[in-house]
Amino acid sequence: MKPAPFIHHAPTSVEEAVAVLAQVGHDGKVLAGGQSLIPVLNMRLAQPGHLIDINAITADALDRVEVRDDCVRVGALVRHAALERDGGGRHTLPLLSQALRNVAHPAIRNRGTTVGSIAHADAAGEMPSVAVLTEAVIEAASTRGTREIAAADFFEGPLETTLAADELVVAIRFGRMPGGTSTFFLESARRHGDYALAGVAVALTVTDGVVSKARASFVSVTDVPDVLDLTSVVGGREPEGIDWAAIDDAVQAHVDPQADIHASADYRRALVGELTKRAFTQAAATREDRSA
Repeated sequence: MKPAPFIHHAPTSVEEAVAVLAQVGHDGKVLAGGQSLIPVLNMRLAQPGHLIDINAITADALDRVEVRDDCVRVGALVRHAALERDGGGRHTLPLLSQALRNVAHPAIRNRGTTVGSIAHADAAGEMPSVAVLTEAVIEAASTRGTREIAAADFFEGPLETTLAADELVVAIRFGRMPGGTSTFFLESARRHGDYALAGVAVALTVTDGVVSKARASFVSVTDVPDVLDLTSVVGGREPEGIDWAAIDDAVQAHVDPQADIHASADYRRALVGELTKRAFTQAAATREDRSA
């Protein structure tokens, strides 16, 4: 199939883009990488009358990755592959590259954008889980000005966000982890590059030799990306001596997977419990390697 007819807009500035969005409202869709949007258009699951293509915007730093004291700021036109390769981002926030290498296939990563993936709000995607775990901040622009939306408040439902119809996400700021934190990302799919049957991102913080914070976010097993705080289960203990099986009940009680042709709900629930144990084990091992 081919998309339904639409009017193509190619603004050259953020101001021009948000002006178009203000005019067309819900009848407009923003095109950056298009790796989620184009298939939806081709199948006519969405039939916007206007497509606002932001790839011609060159003057607003939308294609830049900035490492700041408190965050890694990623512009709306930064491709997955570019962020994965970015040395500053990878060193400052290893979770970014840990997750990005699992995003689809190289061709998708070369074109798709990290901001677009998060704005798409698919809980089966890797980067929304990273956004909530890093307490990211979404920067949105409109003709009314700019506003910041915490990742925890951004995702409203499957493929739904709190972004207004006339707003454009111009960047996302991924928060830097506190000192003593190690991270790991792990997922399981039938084939590498397919949507994950289940996945998890974890952050383990150790202070004075004992766990002071343990948190996890998930892929494909919740309706919206959120964070499970497991500190009450493993906090105050040395990471080397923790039996990570102790978190299994809490994880399985938290998630709400759906059955489909690929896996049953029970299988996904058991799988994500196992993945979370392995991810925390790897995060603890990574910490040991760094301190050795």
